[in-house]
Amino acid sequence: MSEQEVIRVGVFVCHCGSNIGGLIDCKALAEYAKTLPNVVFTEDNLYTCSENGLASIKNAIKEHNLNRVVVASCTPRTHEPLFRECISEEGLNPYLFNFVNIRDQCTWVHMKHPKEAFEKAKDLIRMGAAKAVKQEPLDMIMIQINPSALVIGGGVTGMSAALSLSRQGFKTYLVEKEDKLGGRLNTLYKLFPYDLEASEFVEKIITNVNIAQNLEVLTSSRVKNIDGFIGNYEVEVDQNGNIINLTVGAIIVAVGSSTLTPEGMFGYDGIKRITQYELETKLKNNDLRAKEIVMIQCVGSRNDERPYCSSICCMTAIKNALIIKEKFPYANITILFRDLYTPGTEYEEYYRRARETGLLFIKYDLDRIPVVEENQIRVYNEYIGEEMILPYDLLVLSSPLIANKDNKELAQLLKVPLESNKFFLEAHVKLRPSDFATDGVFIGGSAKWPVDITEAITQGYAAASRASTILSHETVKVEGATSSLPEYNKNLCTGCEVCIKVCPYHAIRKTEEDEIEIIEALCKGCGVCGATCTNQAIVIKHFTDPQILAEIFVFGGKET
Repeated sequence: MSEQEVIRVGVFVCHCGSNIGGLIDCKALAEYAKTLPNVVFTEDNLYTCSENGLASIKNAIKEHNLNRVVVASCTPRTHEPLFRECISEEGLNPYLFNFVNIRDQCTWVHMKHPKEAFEKAKDLIRMGAAKAVKQEPLDMIMIQINPSALVIGGGVTGMSAALSLSRQGFKTYLVEKEDKLGGRLNTLYKLFPYDLEASEFVEKIITNVNIAQNLEVLTSSRVKNIDGFIGNYEVEVDQNGNIINLTVGAIIVAVGSSTLTPEGMFGYDGIKRITQYELETKLKNNDLRAKEIVMIQCVGSRNDERPYCSSICCMTAIKNALIIKEKFPYANITILFRDLYTPGTEYEEYYRRARETGLLFIKYDLDRIPVVEENQIRVYNEYIGEEMILPYDLLVLSSPLIANKDNKELAQLLKVPLESNKFFLEAHVKLRPSDFATDGVFIGGSAKWPVDITEAITQGYAAASRASTILSHETVKVEGATSSLPEYNKNLCTGCEVCIKVCPYHAIRKTEEDEIEIIEALCKGCGVCGATCTNQAIVIKHFTDPQILAEIFVFGGKET
């Protein structure tokens, strides 16, 4: 901010329908904002993010010569890019915009205390306006894009993503650790709900991969190292001991998941008591010799160790039971379940068809799990309130999909997080379901959560679509609010390397001249380095000390 610049702040208070305006007086908030230093214009809108609301901001910038804009409304997570673009169209630097969240952090959490919520909203707006006065224009970082992609994982998700990108004209590398493509599809017999032959289905996709232009397949290969950032990733691939170096602009993680072997559960022995996936092999090889068959659901899932539902187990059990019933009409098949998950009309109809063929479904409770004996199973039937004895000559256990053991190793290479069950964690489950927090890296399929074949293909296409938004440009702009080590602060840096150790994005390193260097393209501006810098040499742009102190002092009633 130059000394000659006269700060002129505009404050826009949003009703957000009834989310904010239904609890506190937004007009009164706008009137209050007029009393704040450097605020020359205020307005309240029903929906500031609407076309009319955005037009009001643009008009106010022109008519009142605003050079700072504050919007008090919902959350920057969803709407900040919209408002930044709005003021940019009127010639203001996007970093001269400040977002004040008076919905999520005020009216939503204090809905039973409207008076106190109103006073808190005043505090938040006062702090937001004080910070806006101290804000400075920043430049977005321009990065050259290498228009090629790496897809890690050659299952149905990875192949779908790779085919989509190659057909769009982008050079694509598909890396698979096994000696052939296909993933779990290679072990399945048929696919629900249409009972397609899994082998025929996967062979069609593999054929399309093999004849695709711009697509190079690397089987028996593992990613050994990844450096760089969005648009410019340097990847080292080990293929049977031979090192292959790739340069790509985007990366898609489609490594799938593994199946749990239920050791120590319900007498599992892999012979008379097997898993659904071992049953698939028997069905493929026409090696089933059983008449009394019992299936137990939720084996190893929905418990303290794995609290999640694997989502595909119910449909897999119903599918395999129907296949057996079709081959052996006189077989007696009973499915013991806690809850049945058959989402959507097609899957529900599949379940209804199973009931009509004579499959028996018995609900059991976690407090009274089935007791497996040598040739019979005792189960308490929740529906009739009695214990039943079921003879069996084959017991099939429906065990869940679990995260791959090497997920942690890959996550560290990619600098992306895992969730509590060791699956990969997307940036946001609703807003960015195919993205990682690390720019240029995307996710799809069972690598992030158990999904069926249909959803795996859809997510593969989704990840490819997201990657193409980067690869289709020569350059890309990334966030300008990053950490920096200004020239005037370099004498403060002692080279202690604490910032290097704490940076979660590996965006800080030492140069050959033994100086600290921040790679802005990797930095997310989280502030960890600035907070731990022993000499306060590092500055977090857009969250500088003067800006934060302005909020603190004005909240405490002091002048900045």
